[in-house]
Amino acid sequence: MHSTVIFGLHTVEALLKKNPKRITALYFLQDREDKRIQAILELAKSFSIKTYVKPRQALDQMTQNGVHQGIVVECAPLKNANEQDLEQLIEELTEPPLLLLLDGVQDPHNLGACLRTADAAGVHAVITPRDKSASITPTVSKVASGAAETLPLIQVTNLVRTIELLKEKNIWIYGAAGEAENTLYQGNFKSATAIVLGAEGTGLRRLTREHCDALFHIPMLGSVSSLNVSVATGVFLFEVVRQRVRHPELRA
Repeated sequence: MHSTVIFGLHTVEALLKKNPKRITALYFLQDREDKRIQAILELAKSFSIKTYVKPRQALDQMTQNGVHQGIVVECAPLKNANEQDLEQLIEELTEPPLLLLLDGVQDPHNLGACLRTADAAGVHAVITPRDKSASITPTVSKVASGAAETLPLIQVTNLVRTIELLKEKNIWIYGAAGEAENTLYQGNFKSATAIVLGAEGTGLRRLTREHCDALFHIPMLGSVSSLNVSVATGVFLFEVVRQRVRHPELRA
């Protein structure tokens, strides 16, 4: 099985705390002895993970000049989740599902930022099409700051078919569209909800848009006409959080 590299302080620390068995080796920058690195090294040793000192050039090469912050791990790749995993996840939930569907987001930085935001908002899974979408890479993991290691990313063969599956499970599908008549602040997201956002520039594909239960837009008051997809994701998801926090019994 091929290994992958994960790097960056937040990301490596999150992986150590959540799934240390994935890690096969840890490499850290020589002459770096600050408390943050030392704490991570102690944590790695507690799980009997082998650690190695490396010069900066070696770490730069391992991460293809990524911003590694002096720490890199080799680990087993994440298991690819699929439609069956999604069904099991939904069945096991004890609170109204909150899902994020990304329709054609191809930029790794955007995917990583969306994962980080989704994790912060308590999303249970992120769903993307298997084709023409970004997948988990070292860059995605670094930008996600640990969320890629803990939040399920489920890649499906057909996003519209998955939307119909979610509807059968009584999950409401709400799409983000600039041309929508209603703002997201007019939506009711307190029940089982899936938020769908499209790629920058193109937005939701026609079939995806047509299969949403409702479409909402973010009111734009300035001179720009649209937001980065990860920013829009945050606006939508935290409106869901706002509504559910005001009704805590819905999360019991």
